Amino acid sequence: MQDQHRRKVVLITGATSGIGKSCAEIFAANNHNLILMARREDRLKQLKSTLEQQFGIYIHTLLADVRNEQEVINAIQSVPENDFPVIDILINNAGLAAGFGPIDEGKTDDWNRMIDTNVKGLLHVTKAVLPILKKQGYGHIINISSTAGKDVYLNGNVYCATKFAVDALTKSMRIDLLNHGIKVTSINPGACETEFSLVRFDGDEQRAKAVYDGFTPLTPEDVASTIYFTTTLPKHVCINDLTLTCLTQANSNYNIKKIV
Repeated sequence: MQDQHRRKVVLITGATSGIGKSCAEIFAANNHNLILMARREDRLKQLKSTLEQQFGIYIHTLLADVRNEQEVINAIQSVPENDFPVIDILINNAGLAAGFGPIDEGKTDDWNRMIDTNVKGLLHVTKAVLPILKKQGYGHIINISSTAGKDVYLNGNVYCATKFAVDALTKSMRIDLLNHGIKVTSINPGACETEFSLVRFDGDEQRAKAVYDGFTPLTPEDVASTIYFTTTLPKHVCINDLTLTCLTQANSNYNIKKIV
């Protein structure tokens, strides 16, 4: 039986930057223990040290690339059961956009990278964690999708396709896990200023910054606070699907720059 008053254990993928890092910070600030998964060991160590010292919680780090199924399996199996006997919340945050252009000009390597991370990576982690959630009879899976999973936009093709896949997978998971007491939530942010555009444009800082010119985008903290809220509701209440944008963005295709 789930104890509503104890510290929760939260597993976050893509935990060392952007929304993932902000999620780690807000859950730590609210006295929850963390399992943090990411590819960059130096950032993982620094985040663990900072949050443990600041909030007095316990953190276990997992160095793994979600694209590699065996790495994910090994990582989840390495979590010490004495310190983390349960996992209350899984935040599937690891994801990226690579490239921006018409479908006929797309690079196969970019397509594979997005599909392997955004879709297969989410599947790898979820499959590895689900036996734990099913055994304990409760849990909450939060998949980070995007407004790009609701409306396609010019030059977004394969990235949008991966987020439409996340939307479909989330709906399917909710049905599949209904009898196991496991909540499943999709969080769909609009424009959010993180490393997202910098990665998409291969490190071109000027081009990445220009994406947000003329309006105030969401921050990672905005999204993390929304995610945290969805985990604070009574155990019989599940937010299935939540889309958030900044005030000056209507959806993936319309923001204040395209209207005025």
